Amino acid sequence: MLVAFLVAQVLDGTFTYLGVMTFGTGAEANPVISALMLHLGHGTALMMAKLVAAMLGIGLHLRGTHGAVALLATFYVGAAVLPWAFILFY
Repeated sequence: MLVAFLVAQVLDGTFTYLGVMTFGTGAEANPVISALMLHLGHGTALMMAKLVAAMLGIGLHLRGTHGAVALLATFYVGAAVLPWAFILFY
């Protein structure tokens, strides 16, 4: 499940970048990420956020909490990847 979680992070970061570049920072639903984008730039803010998320997911995996990693992977796909894919490509 770790691989699924990391792939979800990459897709979320990529789709968020495409969405923000297309529609502006107002398209980002997370106010923390949106504020980071305004202060650090879109790419830098997203890379930092996704690297932190990836490190935390890896930490959960190494601690043996695979169920949590699976739940988070499913959450990211449903709450971030699929909505962005629908907005960007349909």
